[in-house]
Amino acid sequence: MATWKSRGLRGSVLEEMIGTTNNIYASERLALIQKIPTPITPIDMDHKTKQIKLAYFDKKSTVDYIGAVQGVPVCFDAKECATDRFALANIHEHQVRFMEDFEQQDGVAFFLIHFTGRDCFYYMRLDELLVYWKRAEEDGRKSFTVDELDPDFFMEDVNGPVIPYLDYIQKDLDKRNEE
Repeated sequence: MATWKSRGLRGSVLEEMIGTTNNIYASERLALIQKIPTPITPIDMDHKTKQIKLAYFDKKSTVDYIGAVQGVPVCFDAKECATDRFALANIHEHQVRFMEDFEQQDGVAFFLIHFTGRDCFYYMRLDELLVYWKRAEEDGRKSFTVDELDPDFFMEDVNGPVIPYLDYIQKDLDKRNEE
């Protein structure tokens, strides 16, 4: 059986929390957000247990979640980081390009980052990520630290399984309207 530190279960607690949050938002008719499965092709199966033992990815995935919030198209990717420094290598160029294209269609794209060492959640707007992304492309640091992040987008009061990302989408939209 896999242990909690294995790569296979990495992010599963975060994914469960997002799933619970999405179910609550859907039942309250606040949002309809779906997890996008990563397409895989099984190579080896255990036919007794019907579990996949070995598989490969069919194609690059775009984002983890996509849907709508009160008529606003939304997509996001969920990431975990055990330290105060987030390596940009955890985000792929095709994801960033998809999110840029998504926002050009009047959608909202963001990253939900769980800093597990601090047990805090951060809503990272795409435009904030792009600042760090461009810095890395210009041979700058290929990571960002917790201290660089906008304090207004650290999620307060995350108690239990619900991550209140809808509040931060509203903050994001308000910030866009100010600019």
